[in-house]
Amino acid sequence: MKKLVAALLLAVMVFSFVLTSCGGTTTTTTTETTTAAPSTTEGKGPELDPNKPVDIEDFTMPEGGFDTTKPVTITFYHTMGENLRTVLDSYIVEFNKLYPNITIKHEQVGGYDDVRDQISKEIPAGLQPNIAYCYPDHVALYNIAKAVQTLDTLIGSTVTVTRADGTTETIGFTEAQLNDFIPGYYEEGKQFGDDKMYSLPFSKSTEVLYYNKTFFDKHNLKVPTTWDEMEETMQKIVEIDPMAIPLGYDSESNWFITMCEQLGSDYTSATGEHFLFDNETNRNFVKRFREWYQKGYVTTQEILGSYTSSLFTTTDVIKSYMSIGSSAGATHQRPAKIDGAYPFEVGIAPIPQINPDKPKVISQGPSVTILKDDNPQEVLASWLFIKFLTTSTDFQAEFSMASGYVPVLKSVGEHPIYKAEFLDKANGGEYIAALSAKVCLEQADAYYTSPAFNGSSKARTQVGSLLTACLVNSDGGNVDAFIKKEFEKAIQECKN
Repeated sequence: MKKLVAALLLAVMVFSFVLTSCGGTTTTTTTETTTAAPSTTEGKGPELDPNKPVDIEDFTMPEGGFDTTKPVTITFYHTMGENLRTVLDSYIVEFNKLYPNITIKHEQVGGYDDVRDQISKEIPAGLQPNIAYCYPDHVALYNIAKAVQTLDTLIGSTVTVTRADGTTETIGFTEAQLNDFIPGYYEEGKQFGDDKMYSLPFSKSTEVLYYNKTFFDKHNLKVPTTWDEMEETMQKIVEIDPMAIPLGYDSESNWFITMCEQLGSDYTSATGEHFLFDNETNRNFVKRFREWYQKGYVTTQEILGSYTSSLFTTTDVIKSYMSIGSSAGATHQRPAKIDGAYPFEVGIAPIPQINPDKPKVISQGPSVTILKDDNPQEVLASWLFIKFLTTSTDFQAEFSMASGYVPVLKSVGEHPIYKAEFLDKANGGEYIAALSAKVCLEQADAYYTSPAFNGSSKARTQVGSLLTACLVNSDGGNVDAFIKKEFEKAIQECKN
């Protein structure tokens, strides 16, 4: 159990929030859902000491394993809206049939950055939750205070526990469970430079290429599979429609990082010198994209001032015919109906590659991590719960259909309901989310994640800003010198 003062303070905070909320809290004997009040602390910086050495401690299994006879309460911070909390609550009920002694309290804490900021403020006081939605840079941040519980001992445990229905469960993963995870999603949990496992994938998304299938079919255009083909297709689109901006790319950061991965060029490292992206290979692809921008072939979210789906779905004179964006945002890439019908059909394909035989596409979306606790029973209860959610094909299927995110298990693609009621109905209209998920599942071996360390999020921000600057700013008559200077500035910003 955490320190008594921390527990009392948390109780006061929750009680105060309930008093000031209007119907925002629902409680049963086994689950509690709250919506956290917005933080009043300015800024996003953690109240953690970045100079504190990190000494990672593996979990020590208590004698006797998990005790099912004693009540234990765990908390879970996430970003789920009401529809997803409903799905989660239904599976908490199923989980409690197996482990009635575990009470799960879960809270929606704004967006992903809000979860990160809230936890980084709570860690110094020992008020952190047991489980949290996370991105890799969040985990690296929490580990400044060595607050994240490594999962290797739990994953490999052969200790068994007898559940309330009389069945037994091995605490660790079976070989079949391990092999069912989509590899790129699972490997994200061990990208911190020490080969230890810090998180499990919960639900994922990636980037896909949305294209105006009606327009492509009419003009016999090839959906590009490489960046060379992309350039050819954009040129043809401008010839057909001189007012068009053929391609919109939502994330400048993703575009830069993905090109590094596809080209095999350096971006960052979790150990040693962190910031490695200033090299000739990367400067060359940025120069190429600048040329595309100068020709009017491409725009980005930062340049456009909004998600590029707005340009893709419009029926105005100036429009795009391709958009690269999140697979989880497929419904935003679908045009509004006119007189009861969609003005064009949307097609979805994998993003272009340098080498289609060795595809690389970014892995995004939340994972879950366990924060350390001096009560090993809380750690074990947290583990059993996230293991239940991440290995249940039923939960992964239902959560995917409700959220638009992709399940993290390969076998969900053959789940009878998910397949019949979702994937088999995939199209570029009413079931565009299913079409997006189908494309994601078909490229399960292509996913990559970047190294995570304290500062990796800053690198991500800087390369996005770098790419934007190199596309739009004046080069002063010497484009190579201009681009090199922008790279040097970005590296310096990362180091600062």
